[in-house]
Amino acid sequence: MSAISILRNRNFARLLLANTILGAAFPVQLIVGGLAGLMLAPSPELVTLPSSVQTLAGMVAAAPFSLLMGRMGRRAGFAFGAVLTLLGAILATQALVSQSFALLCAAHFLMGAGWASFQYFRFAAGEIVEPNWRPVAISLMLSSLLVAAIAGPQVFIMAQNALAPIPFAGAYAATGLIAVLGLVPLAAVRIPRPATDASTEWTSRFAALAALHRPAIRRAVGIAAISQGVMVFLMIPTPIAMVGCGFSEATASDVVRWHIVAMFAPSFVTGFLIKRFGAQRIAVTGLVIIIAAAVAAALGLSALHFYGSLIVLGVGWNFGFIGGTTMLDAALAEKEKAAVQGANDTIIALVSTICAFAAGVVISSLGWAVLAMISGGMVLLAIVALALDQVRLARS
Repeated sequence: MSAISILRNRNFARLLLANTILGAAFPVQLIVGGLAGLMLAPSPELVTLPSSVQTLAGMVAAAPFSLLMGRMGRRAGFAFGAVLTLLGAILATQALVSQSFALLCAAHFLMGAGWASFQYFRFAAGEIVEPNWRPVAISLMLSSLLVAAIAGPQVFIMAQNALAPIPFAGAYAATGLIAVLGLVPLAAVRIPRPATDASTEWTSRFAALAALHRPAIRRAVGIAAISQGVMVFLMIPTPIAMVGCGFSEATASDVVRWHIVAMFAPSFVTGFLIKRFGAQRIAVTGLVIIIAAAVAAALGLSALHFYGSLIVLGVGWNFGFIGGTTMLDAALAEKEKAAVQGANDTIIALVSTICAFAAGVVISSLGWAVLAMISGGMVLLAIVALALDQVRLARS
């Protein structure tokens, strides 16, 4: 099987299209969440709360979605996630109409739960190709979000005033439309439903969580979690920091656009790099690149600094997150996947939630430069922890 034959796989192509469409909701939610929070938050420390609640929802929903997909199949889980996104978009539109910050947070919770289900597209990609090509399939699935990265911010710009005079309500309405459109190719996806014998009962899946104690799985989860967490820590407050520095909302949106492009554009080659050099080497390289992004962010507040640091951050996330995902996939037995993949995404969402909450406090009280330095410090500590773990294993 070649990369071309992967794309010729009808199920994979349909899955790719569904992921591309549904993924376009993410940049819209990211941009509008911060700006709507800035408009409705009762205090500066709470401006990132809607986005933080969204990541919290991802933590809460990750394991239930994994278990749901283990019982009913991937397609049912993705469809349910799309419905939650639609309901969240409707609620967010109403929140802006009624000027309710609490309702806005509730809406982002629903959208965050929906987004949690979409994270499993990468695992679904690896399940419908030959094992040797799983890194490439996972990488290509994430590369489809490059289209979403380009389209999402443009959707925000075009739709934000569609329901004028209510600012940003149109962007939320567009998010709901994206969720509906994503259901169309998803309906044509045919992924075999999992077996329902005793080995796949829910209790057996929870028992499989013992696999988290294995060093290979622990490293995979840790790398993916720190990559995602630090990316969120720097990315979520970026529009707020830029508007505070006098940049327009359109410029802030464009920085986010190029950041998300950088998150997914390398996916066309990341899978092949992993096949050539190994998943762990690529993942650790990603962590080093994230440190470089944090240093660049701390050096200044010009447009060049914002663009440069966020683009580098996206590349680092790509290597770290895809590398960690591939490490996890390779380390799991089939019967462990439902439980451990759910636990993995729960841990990632927990770290992301903490980072999202902390970002609002840091940006409002200490500023962008300090936030950037903290980001670099967190990744450096993670690299040291990985090195010490390797040394300990070598001596045991």
